[in-house]
Amino acid sequence: MGENLQDDADELQLEALGHKGELKRNFSPIAMLGLAFAILNSWTALSASLSLALPSGGSTSVVWGLVTAGICNLCLAASLAEFLSAYPTAGGQYHWVAVISWKTWVPLLSWITGWINVSGWIALVASGGLLGSQLIVGVISLMSPNYSPQRWHQFLIYIGYNIFAFVVNAFMNSSLPYVNKAAIAWSISGFIVISITVLACASPNYSSGYFVFRQFINQTGWPDGIAWLLGLLQGGLGLTGYDAVAHMIEEIPHASVEGPKIMIYCVGIGLFTGFIFLVVLLFVAGDINNVISSPAGPLLQILYNSTNSSAGAICLLMFPLICLLFATTSIMTTSSRMTYAFARDGGLPASYFFAKIHPKLGLPLNALYLTTALVVIFGCIFLGSSSAFNAIISASVVALGVSYAIPIAINCLQGRKKLPPRPFVLPNWFAWCANLLGIAYVIVTTVLFVFPPQLPVTGSNMNYCIVAFTIIIIISTVQWFVDGRKNFTGPRVGMGLEVLEAVKSQQTRGSDDALDPKVVDETARRSR
Repeated sequence: MGENLQDDADELQLEALGHKGELKRNFSPIAMLGLAFAILNSWTALSASLSLALPSGGSTSVVWGLVTAGICNLCLAASLAEFLSAYPTAGGQYHWVAVISWKTWVPLLSWITGWINVSGWIALVASGGLLGSQLIVGVISLMSPNYSPQRWHQFLIYIGYNIFAFVVNAFMNSSLPYVNKAAIAWSISGFIVISITVLACASPNYSSGYFVFRQFINQTGWPDGIAWLLGLLQGGLGLTGYDAVAHMIEEIPHASVEGPKIMIYCVGIGLFTGFIFLVVLLFVAGDINNVISSPAGPLLQILYNSTNSSAGAICLLMFPLICLLFATTSIMTTSSRMTYAFARDGGLPASYFFAKIHPKLGLPLNALYLTTALVVIFGCIFLGSSSAFNAIISASVVALGVSYAIPIAINCLQGRKKLPPRPFVLPNWFAWCANLLGIAYVIVTTVLFVFPPQLPVTGSNMNYCIVAFTIIIIISTVQWFVDGRKNFTGPRVGMGLEVLEAVKSQQTRGSDDALDPKVVDETARRSR
């Protein structure tokens, strides 16, 4: 009975935010934590993307860059958790911006935030297949030294990853909670097995503590300080995407209470496991110049150096490879929900079509089609640029970071007084520190991550992240003048506010009394 009352409260709270609940709340908190952790997949993403940081700062960039990115992203996650507790809707950032912005600026700011967030998630879907395809090409290179990898080889593997993720999302929707639980179990198992195995096999030939924590390498052509900051991209990638909890929030019970905790926990777990795993890898890395230049890729070369066995290294690599399958699937789930939510509020071309829920499958299938198609198109950057990896990773990290900072910055500009009473509240002094540090981090990384990864700049090694952003800006601007400025008013945030306050009052007190069905029904009736 209590569970049904809580479900009623969740749906009434969503109705008060302007939307009817169409998705089933079949994700338990542990399943949602599994999804969030599978998306961050920090130790996997960090180890698979070592090529971003090792030439751009060496061990100092790998280890301390992660710590820096971790602290800043924890601040951002804690800041966003307050919004999520106050307004638990799948729209996430663009909805929060609409609620707290100055009235005349609501449509434009919400529109900009929504487009940036949708674009960031599509780029993040692409990053999963990108990392997986790199690892597989590395396996072929390790087994066949004469193999000359072509960009289209990696592109086809990338397509395979995304087709797998689409099939699981489209036809196994009811099983996704179990898939996410399996993902977190597999990920933690891989973290433990690989760490113990490489330490045991490499003993006693470990790298020095100086190398692991203080070795600086710069092969980028940039000045040392800029090179180190560019290496932050690895840490940023390994800890981004935690707003997945917001975009899936309409599918978990006790949303206002559980959602904020999950958002912070997943970043904390990612930072902890990522730090330990990277330190372990650096202690067993061997010749670092050989690792950086290896055609097999840094991760596989480190596994080979530590085990001295091709078969052993490839067996260990199966853990991150499958983790990346889980990650791509989970990221695509979240991306489709974000696309659906924005279309539901009229933010996309043909919004009515993309906001439909498939009656039998119980998911936004059209939004899933759109996400998959755009990911395939986005991946075509592979075929034209040798630094496509940096471009796609930069695009996802920068876009998501900007979408995190916009609502936080608007709230700060208004004295942090726009959020209503809510279950999750940061102490005021800490909230200000977390908000301002998170905003500063986003500003710095947004500028740096569109830089080319190395000098001199050529047509093939240019960071095409800036081109991708320009295309997004052009499309969203045209769409704004064609349709948005006339029809887009932002989320319908003014509906049912009395219901919302009644539900929040109950959640803040932790009492079941306010959820008496008669009281709730009467409050809902009066609010209409």
